[in-house]
Amino acid sequence: MDKITDFLNNQFQPLQVSDSFADVENLFLDYDYSHFPVLENGIYIGSIAKEEAEILPTTNLINEHKLSLHRFFVRSNMNWFDIFEEFSKNHTNLLPVLDDKNQYIGFYELDDVLHFLNETTFVKEDGGIIVIEKETTDFTFSQICQIVESNDSKILGVFISNSTPTLTQITLKISQNNFNEIIQTFRRYNYTILSEHQEDSYLAGLKDRSDYLDKYLNI
Repeated sequence: MDKITDFLNNQFQPLQVSDSFADVENLFLDYDYSHFPVLENGIYIGSIAKEEAEILPTTNLINEHKLSLHRFFVRSNMNWFDIFEEFSKNHTNLLPVLDDKNQYIGFYELDDVLHFLNETTFVKEDGGIIVIEKETTDFTFSQICQIVESNDSKILGVFISNSTPTLTQITLKISQNNFNEIIQTFRRYNYTILSEHQEDSYLAGLKDRSDYLDKYLNI
């Protein structure tokens, strides 16, 4: 599998504060990005958004509007998940990359990071997804792993997909072994199963009893 830094891109030079919005407009016409990075005296100071650039006079210089630039960036030593989170948080398809000395060294494209994500075990390996929920103060990842592995299955990926002060939602990808047993064990440990599964004999039994009751009431 490639390293995330293998996708570092220098396809174009960043904008300078001395560039006009006519230059900015031309760059957005040439490249389908939501933002472009801007440098001042070789230092990254922010990114300019396409929709904002479109409403400003083309004769204006970036320097006149640099306080409105978006300050997001990622570090060259950040992991792919944190980088992916920054894309989502900033609603962008381009992220400037700085080294540990704050020097601009290039950018990441969202499509490249998605390609990297598709090569991870979480996405690439065959398995099933279970979404569970429990009180925030009452779950541990060690317990979750123990439940899965004690049923002779393997965790391919796990992350917190939603969290509040009272409840935490966890998304798991596991190998397909003993799927129903894993679901029932989670229930015994007071986890709520939020995802639906054909293998879930407990829900199937409830449905059968519900269908029987409906049929009985309709006699």
